[in-house]
Amino acid sequence: MQNIIFFGDSLTAGYGLPASAAFPTLLQQRIDSLKLPYKAINYGVSGETTAGGRQRIASVLQRQPVDVFVLELGANDGLRGIPVRETIQNLQAILDQVQLKYPAAQIVLVGLEFPFDLSAFGSHQYGRYAAEFKALFRTLAEKNQVAFVPFLLQSVLGRRDLNLPDGVHPNAEGYKIVANNVWAVLGPLLQASSSFSG
Repeated sequence: MQNIIFFGDSLTAGYGLPASAAFPTLLQQRIDSLKLPYKAINYGVSGETTAGGRQRIASVLQRQPVDVFVLELGANDGLRGIPVRETIQNLQAILDQVQLKYPAAQIVLVGLEFPFDLSAFGSHQYGRYAAEFKALFRTLAEKNQVAFVPFLLQSVLGRRDLNLPDGVHPNAEGYKIVANNVWAVLGPLLQASSSFSG
């Protein structure tokens, strides 16, 4: 059995919902139905920033071997307006630690976009921040040559029927779409790996 580590914040943890509704659990159901030899392990912590993840990653990497690592962090940085360069440095440090300890691990970086359209506030500064924030994920993925999910909340963000009342976190229906967004990238990677090793 190979381990898939889902390392993220409330979007990975499945904030406000039972664990069975979180997208790593939904992906495990799909993995099982395809009889692929993978176990999804959810290391999502609500409220975590990339700085928090950078501090936490070493202890997570010591707990079990990592075959696939899915990194979803940055949303809380965006909400707090943390400078994009700091978010980049922290995510790069996490990627570096994973690659150092498990050089053979496959890595998937999950892209995020700023949850709100801030241009309505009439400040170009916010719009520029949102654009830089969105771009940082693809830039990091290309630099590190890792698999990339362009936008975790594609087709979910901004839809009341697919989110909790806070408008930020997906509900159970929303997470089904989130799982599809991740599977579009993760699925082919797992199927290629298992057919290669088998």
